[in-house]
Amino acid sequence: MELEKALYHYFQFTSFRQGQKEVVESILRGQNTLAMLPTGTGKSLCYQLPGYLLEGKVLIVSPLLSLMQDQVEQMKSMGEKRVIAINSFLSPAEKRKALSNLSSYKFIFVSPEMLGVDIILNKLREMTIALFVVDEAHCISQWGYDFRPDYLKIGEVREKLGAPLTIALTATATKEVREDIVKYLQFRSWEEFVFSVDRPEISIGIEILGHKEKQQKTLELVQKIKGPGIIYFSSKKLAESMAAKLRDQGERVMAYHGGLDTESRTLIQQQFIHNQLDIVCATSAFGMGINKDNVRFILHYHMPLQLEAYLQEIGRAGRDGKESIAILFYSPGDEQLSLQLTEGELPEKEQIHHLFMLIQQQNLKLENIHLESERFIPACGFSETQWRVVESFLASMQNENVQEVRDQLLNYVTKRIRLKQQKVYRVLDYIQHSGCKREYILDYFDDQGSSAKKNCCSSCGLALEDFYGSKAEEMEPNLRYNWKKDLASMLIKQVGDLHEKRPIS
Repeated sequence: MELEKALYHYFQFTSFRQGQKEVVESILRGQNTLAMLPTGTGKSLCYQLPGYLLEGKVLIVSPLLSLMQDQVEQMKSMGEKRVIAINSFLSPAEKRKALSNLSSYKFIFVSPEMLGVDIILNKLREMTIALFVVDEAHCISQWGYDFRPDYLKIGEVREKLGAPLTIALTATATKEVREDIVKYLQFRSWEEFVFSVDRPEISIGIEILGHKEKQQKTLELVQKIKGPGIIYFSSKKLAESMAAKLRDQGERVMAYHGGLDTESRTLIQQQFIHNQLDIVCATSAFGMGINKDNVRFILHYHMPLQLEAYLQEIGRAGRDGKESIAILFYSPGDEQLSLQLTEGELPEKEQIHHLFMLIQQQNLKLENIHLESERFIPACGFSETQWRVVESFLASMQNENVQEVRDQLLNYVTKRIRLKQQKVYRVLDYIQHSGCKREYILDYFDDQGSSAKKNCCSSCGLALEDFYGSKAEEMEPNLRYNWKKDLASMLIKQVGDLHEKRPIS
């Protein structure tokens, strides 16, 4: 079957986006493949299409549970029933049921932690893995902006599965990160496709202004600029506050952050996708897996923690190829909040010392630490993010000497904080750079893409009025979409699941 015919048959698309065809052809030639494609170019198709054309299972390793669930739901909505996610969202009973029926699934999503569980690995070894997919592959590198220690074991697991045909996917990876990906996945031969991170349809603006001016500027700009759009915040409280102020001036807007329950997050996502909301005031928790191609603007109320994340977030605009704009507001001193946030993501020395004191007092084995999360998180004052770092690190350790492991964890945290701080200062350097902002980003990624375009960036010249538009110009709501019915169906399913989990009395 010709690739274009297969593309239409399985996805109803008439043509490939940039890079997709080359990557798919590489896989079908039997080549291990490393692909770096910019955000918004449809990386998931690069493994889904060859997955349909190859005999055997497609195993996808993904670091984010929310992203994993979103991808599973999107595939199901397209009619694919042979898809499942094996992760901590499953109850023990659901996990047992999934494993007993695993051979009936074509696409199997798994978290890196679950990939290391013997019973799951043994089940996978009984199957023919046609394609092994490492999504967000930059997580395997200590130089990557979102390094996960549990990703370091993926290469070892891949070997245990017989070194199946593998694709590593990422949107943002420097040269040294790509070298690490190949090294740790233990590729002996491979093809590498690195496409420009440049998104010429997105104009880039930086505005330096006072803290009080920032709020007023946001309120004024949202009234003028054509939507839909996303406004990113580093604070849940400020996201809620701005959403309330925007609603007061007549905007259809909601706040989205990790503090909301699952039903609320799902509702906001669906309302935004189906044009019943024009704006989402969000933390970085929003965006992954959001399949919306007509986002016209991205505003950053606070500076992002690294250029890689910034590129991912502004890349959610203009996926339909139409002109869009991304504006980052900076007030002198904003970097202090960013530095505090980077430190808050990692456990403090006192927390680590307290944890290992408890481990030694109770004579616990390090490999069983994950079973003690309900005790250790409150006892040591860990946030969920901090505990994930500790848990992942300890799971990657073979050393049984508790004091040595403690010292290694302390050393790891010190290095990670230093690296994250360097990333923050690199963003600050980008903000203060007087030359072309687009060229700065391209240089950071060793990208030779061209930056010549109208409305390139605030340094080259940016006519904001070109992005203004009346509300009448914005897309009408999809009246056929009934979010109340969708939400009700989801709640009914959850109630049904709870009944299934109840013990028989």
